Amino acid sequence: MDWKIELIFVPVTDVDRAKEFYERIGFHADHDQVPFEGLRFVQMTPPGSACSIAFGTGLGNDLEPGRQNTIQVVVPDADEALAHLRNVGVEARGVDEQGWGRFVQFDDPDGNTWTLQQLPPRD
Repeated sequence: MDWKIELIFVPVTDVDRAKEFYERIGFHADHDQVPFEGLRFVQMTPPGSACSIAFGTGLGNDLEPGRQNTIQVVVPDADEALAHLRNVGVEARGVDEQGWGRFVQFDDPDGNTWTLQQLPPRD
């Protein structure tokens, strides 16, 4: 039996600002729905990813905006990822060289921290 992580909630204070930010860095807007007053659901997917993020209003998410700091995304080239983020105006940090990979970090407008990892070469 396969278990697939396909959706991670990211807490935000301003849905439109968050959507613009994630579109600017290359995420695809899959859904932006208001099924009824008080509920807005936005789903966005990073390029090449099988896992999406979701945010909105009225979702019942208890996580406070700016507290999500556990999402790690694998990228093929940390230097390229860092350059891309900086080219679109994101203050990214890196490249941090470790024995288990090369890392870049950035924050969304609410302070949620993302980590990008370039995996080390495999034998």
